[in-house]
Amino acid sequence: MNEQKCACGCARETRIVLACAGASNVGQISNEAAKRLDAAGEATFACLAGVSGGIAGILASVKGADKLLVIDGCPVACAKKTVDAAGLAGYRYQVVTDAGVKKVHAFQLDETDIQKNVDAGRAKLNS
Repeated sequence: MNEQKCACGCARETRIVLACAGASNVGQISNEAAKRLDAAGEATFACLAGVSGGIAGILASVKGADKLLVIDGCPVACAKKTVDAAGLAGYRYQVVTDAGVKKVHAFQLDETDIQKNVDAGRAKLNS
């Protein structure tokens, strides 16, 4: 297990989230959910482009995580295809449109849609 130490000195598992940041509302909801999971200290938001580009340090961090969450905006599954191509396996997976959000080329995000996806990501990380 790849352990980090929390403030009290106990070991905790490493959790990483990778997210789509596509040019649509659902891509941006995916990105925002990952940012919020990171801000809450529930996972470290890592760079999906770095995974795609084969950046050694990013790949090592992602491969060394105890839990990996991949969030896609829609069924095109760009993030999933990226992590699969990098040979990553055993990750948790969610798709924003599965929560009933309709994909549109717009960037006004509904707070309720964001929170649903933060909650879904949290649940997957805690399962």
